[in-house]
Amino acid sequence: MIGVITDPADNEVVREFFELFKTPWEFYRQGRRYEVALCAADVPFQADADLVVVYGGGRTHFDGERNILHCAQPGTPIVLSFHYDSIPIYGNTVCFSGKGKCLLTIQASKECAAYLEQNEASSFARVGYDLFTEVRTLLTAGQPPDQALLPTLDLHIAFLRQLIVGCGIALAEIPPVPESCPFIVCLTHDVDHPSIRQHKWDHTVFGFLYRALFGSLRNLARGNISLRNLLTNWAAALRLPFVHLGVAKDFWRDFDDQYLALETGLTSTFFVIPFKDDPGLGPQGRAPRLRAARYGARDIADIISKLNAVGREVGLHGIDAWRDSAKGRAELEEIRQLTRATEIGVRMHWLYYDQRSPAALEKAGADYDSTVGYNEAVGYRAGTAQAYRPLGVSRMLELPIHVMDTALFYGGRMDLSREAAMPILEHLIQNAERFGGCLTINWHDRSLAPERLWDACYRDLLQELRNRGAWFATAGQAVSWFRKRRSAVFESNSLERRTPRVRRKPDPQEHLPGLRLRHHKGSAASGFSEQGVNDFADILVEESAAATVPAGVGK
Repeated sequence: MIGVITDPADNEVVREFFELFKTPWEFYRQGRRYEVALCAADVPFQADADLVVVYGGGRTHFDGERNILHCAQPGTPIVLSFHYDSIPIYGNTVCFSGKGKCLLTIQASKECAAYLEQNEASSFARVGYDLFTEVRTLLTAGQPPDQALLPTLDLHIAFLRQLIVGCGIALAEIPPVPESCPFIVCLTHDVDHPSIRQHKWDHTVFGFLYRALFGSLRNLARGNISLRNLLTNWAAALRLPFVHLGVAKDFWRDFDDQYLALETGLTSTFFVIPFKDDPGLGPQGRAPRLRAARYGARDIADIISKLNAVGREVGLHGIDAWRDSAKGRAELEEIRQLTRATEIGVRMHWLYYDQRSPAALEKAGADYDSTVGYNEAVGYRAGTAQAYRPLGVSRMLELPIHVMDTALFYGGRMDLSREAAMPILEHLIQNAERFGGCLTINWHDRSLAPERLWDACYRDLLQELRNRGAWFATAGQAVSWFRKRRSAVFESNSLERRTPRVRRKPDPQEHLPGLRLRHHKGSAASGFSEQGVNDFADILVEESAAATVPAGVGK
């Protein structure tokens, strides 16, 4: 059991952190003995614990008591080294000298930013940043694009886990990993342009022609595309007048059939725009006219019906729901009427989102949101691959995006070739295998067609994910699984107070993978061991009864 001491203003952040690091914990109660006492507030206390961990980016009460010398580190972010990983710190940081075993170092200066002291009776760790300030930053403002590839929040969890287990303390947790699968994959498609015929001579058509004719030539010269793709794009540009006359096929219209063919045996989520010709509101007021879609959901009602019939999910690609709950209700209702679904998820068009958006979306009635991500990069804006509950809401979860095709391939963004994109995607897949969670991918409706032709990379990505044994879920299914995990409760056996059990009520309507209960045995070596975290056993959490952690956890 972890006893947490923190500023009451951080209580909501603490609760969410321990939904992501799903392990037995409670707010510290004086007079109770804990395996771990975690202090993230500058308050004096006498901890009765095997391990005391003190976080703080400035001088704390403990520093005076233990004669800890430290110096402040100017500028943010400071990047810390954790084995072969990098952990950026966005708040205040301090470093230490002449104390114990160094656990974290500052990359630039090689100074110690966390250390551990041990004796026969107990262990003491001092970490030079404010954990819950960092978690708050990640779940609200998020990371800048230059740190996008770092799953920072997941690394904070990994560091704390290793610190505990490395000190020889057994640990129980429910990892964000479904039973029998290493991680979750959510395939999503934003439907922005379901028909080029609907675009007369507007910015979308001119953009298409420029990229098909001249952008393709540039990309061929740079080695980003093949000669075959260039010729395909030029042929599509030449056919465009005949598409508008109705005598040639609309090569953007059959996106649903193309995705259903590529995703045979899998499932995915399509986010559709509710109303046509409405740019909505942007951060500075009225959004640019070019944000307005040339279709509304009712214009593709036949496609929506087909997708529903084959088990695909259809969600809202919202216009104003991110900042106006009344408009959000109208947008959600439009999708409900077409899908007959009661629970509708949201992804905002152009990824419009601010810190007020979660409350607005929850008030509008959204089941979940999947907007938090980058337009210009791929990676972890919130620092995690897990679905989380944004601060300030009671039920709605956020399923962050990690991969978006336009971020990978568009000029002015990452501007990558297929060959250059695959190692980055492989890095994200390896992180998913290591940390669990859900890798959420957004491949737009027109991205398989001219002038993009990004189907080969998508096909390679799907094959790699199949090979890794991922569970492919719709966005709604992925969120439901995370809700299932959040509903699990650790409880103490009345006869053995420190032996936690997991209890979860079964839901007959759910057809989701089970939960794992992971038992980290703790290092058997004397002193701190960095290998103990790899010594664990998993058991399945039974739906109808409490599952007891194997003997030794919490002892």
